[in-house]
Amino acid sequence: MSVTDSPAARLQALFEGHRLTPTQRRIAHSMVRRAAEVPFLSSVELAELAGVSQPSVTRFAVALGFDGYPALRRHLREVAPAEPAEEAGAHNEYQQAVEAEIENLRHLAEALADPAPVQRAGRLLAASRPLLVLGLRAAAAQAHGFAYFAAKVHPDVRLLGEGGTMLQDRIDAAVRAGASALLCFALPRHPREVVDTLAYAKGAGLTVVTVADSAFAPVAKVSDLLLPAAVGTGLAFDTACAPMLLGRVLLEAMCDDLPQAQSRLEEFDTKAAARGLFVD
Repeated sequence: MSVTDSPAARLQALFEGHRLTPTQRRIAHSMVRRAAEVPFLSSVELAELAGVSQPSVTRFAVALGFDGYPALRRHLREVAPAEPAEEAGAHNEYQQAVEAEIENLRHLAEALADPAPVQRAGRLLAASRPLLVLGLRAAAAQAHGFAYFAAKVHPDVRLLGEGGTMLQDRIDAAVRAGASALLCFALPRHPREVVDTLAYAKGAGLTVVTVADSAFAPVAKVSDLLLPAAVGTGLAFDTACAPMLLGRVLLEAMCDDLPQAQSRLEEFDTKAAARGLFVD
């Protein structure tokens, strides 16, 4: 089976084109993350997995055009057959968290089988002068890491890593300076301020590219191009290996559309060596 024909990809295709409520988007997100198990789950088990009520699962199935959840599950067993996942009891909670992140990276690899969205994002980011990079609260580290490396090859990167009333002022200033795009990293729990800021950025004429934990995240409705990368939820605090890696992939795609990228990197290496910046 090819990566573009995986159970997760088939589930994603099933949900596309449907107007889902926030609760239904949560169910859909949970199903995509656990695509191999979903055809074997009861409605009660799926409700527990998604953190919703059992009637919500039934309404979700009806919203997709099925008579109820049993009909949806039968459909899933036909179009997305998979073996039940291995029992998690063989690993301790730390190992389970690592295994979950490995699975998130597998899903990211499946999504990247079609490179077109990332390539489009790379072109948008490379063309924006200046380039705004937004990430608040849990996503601040992702945004900071991207901006740090992007500044090595892009002539003008402006990090928006703190919230407050100055955000809109800085967006206005960037637009006046010629900015055409904003890259946002959005991770749970999603701050309302991020959604409001992206709406403002779109209204100011910026194209919004967003890396989020799910295609059904609250930021989807205020993004022009959303690139999903799941987070791990097995520990007290979420883990975000896939969003971080997707950020590095976006850097690579951006470099492909920056003719001066390689020369800028070589110039930095020369200056760093002259300054003794790094130890051998």
